Amino acid sequence: MSGAAPVAAGSGGVSWVELTVVIAYMAGLLLLGVVASRRVKDARDYFAANKQLGFWATAFSARATGESAWLLLGLTGMGAAVGLHAMWAVVGEALGVWLAWAWLAKPFKRLTDRYDAITIPDYLEARFRDGSQRLRLVAAAVLVVFITIYVSAQIDATGTAFESFLGWRYEVGAVVGFVVVLVYVTTGGFLAVAWSDVVQGALMVTGLVVLPIVGVVAVGGPGVVAAKLTAIDPALVSLGKGGWTTEVVLSAIGLSMIGAGFLGSPQIFVRFIAIRSESELRPGLRVAVLWTLLADGGAVLTGMIGRALLTGAGDDIAATLGNGGQDVLPVMVAALFPAIIVGLYIAIVLSAIMSTVDSLLVLAASAVARDVWQQVRHPELPDAALTGLSRKLTVALAAFALAISLTVAALVPGRTVFWFVIFGWSGIAATFCPTMILSLVWKGFTARGAMAAMLVGFATVPLCRFVLLEVEAFAAVLEPLSELPPAFVLSMLAGVVVSRLDPGRAALQEAVGAELDAARGA
Repeated sequence: MSGAAPVAAGSGGVSWVELTVVIAYMAGLLLLGVVASRRVKDARDYFAANKQLGFWATAFSARATGESAWLLLGLTGMGAAVGLHAMWAVVGEALGVWLAWAWLAKPFKRLTDRYDAITIPDYLEARFRDGSQRLRLVAAAVLVVFITIYVSAQIDATGTAFESFLGWRYEVGAVVGFVVVLVYVTTGGFLAVAWSDVVQGALMVTGLVVLPIVGVVAVGGPGVVAAKLTAIDPALVSLGKGGWTTEVVLSAIGLSMIGAGFLGSPQIFVRFIAIRSESELRPGLRVAVLWTLLADGGAVLTGMIGRALLTGAGDDIAATLGNGGQDVLPVMVAALFPAIIVGLYIAIVLSAIMSTVDSLLVLAASAVARDVWQQVRHPELPDAALTGLSRKLTVALAAFALAISLTVAALVPGRTVFWFVIFGWSGIAATFCPTMILSLVWKGFTARGAMAAMLVGFATVPLCRFVLLEVEAFAAVLEPLSELPPAFVLSMLAGVVVSRLDPGRAALQEAVGAELDAARGA
């Protein structure tokens, strides 16, 4: 079972209205998959929507995919637990999104079009002239490992959401969400993912803008909210938790560094591959940043206002708002809205989860089907032959992720959605982001350097989480900081040092120099 206590959506149990809304939402996703399937003719369609996405679809898809369950359950719970300090995550995410679109997206789009790349390993192999294909294999392997973990975290959150909102058994909710996503992804591929992300992204941002406004009115106004939070704990209304100790500074840095994951994570950057043209990037940037500020800021405020509305001084937050406060949104929605709106919010929470699961499954399937099976093992295989294989792999990877989520739920009942999601996010970010950044800004970055950066980032995340956190001297720093910042820095350093020592650096720099200059030019 999940760590959060079940919270029924209404005093009389689950209503037929709530179930009707949820069923209609899921039916809509399945319909999108069926419609999109008519446009899926080959691997380019299945993995990258034939590079024909407009900026609205790209921005909403990138943001919905980048947020996941951690936004609706994790970040709202953090807002309830630590208050205004959680806004450092909003600052970091907004900055990361802006840098990804304004700094990296254009050269990446130009290079992937030049190389005719439809996956991230495609791009890496072409950028580094890696005829050995070792870089492609390492990238594909890392994607499968951490994406499976990340997907399992989302399935876990699905079970928690159904349990919290509808009072279903955790296992039943996890399986239902898993089946719905699997059906529309395997039918419609990346195009179904992008279309569904537009709907889901719109639901997410609307819900997170409306809920804190209604909550403030219910409490009695902003002043009353601030007064109640201060009475509970003055630290809740302080960015620095009431005092800038070393631990608080490290915590602020760790939360802000969450945004570094947008600077090259494959599930985000594949959207830049799929966008129609670079002229769509500027309007896409504006949409993506505005979405981030509204949705992420609304999530933190929801948690804070929910804490003021639903608890008092001395109350046990775990008993009232679930483990880590992660039930604050469903409890708050049940307290404020009629059944039909509760049903909509169930759909919104599921949107946050499913918009990430679908993207990750397509990405993982592409890593195995195209980057290993076709490009390494069977280069003679045409793209058209990959679609069926990709669908089978999607099912297999999703089933494995489901097994992981159910196992973790049984073995770690006190976990929070925030921790589970952030571990998977950190692994992907630390492995790929330093490599992607250096590949786009430094001509002297070599294939050996990229390999070192990826392997160091990949290894450092579990090392920090499962080994160094058990050592008291390291735990004092890593507990508030989290595993992503040290893994990110060490990955970057490994890439720079190994590239500078690489005897082939001058030749590669000469070969790719003109390409990078053209990609970064006006």
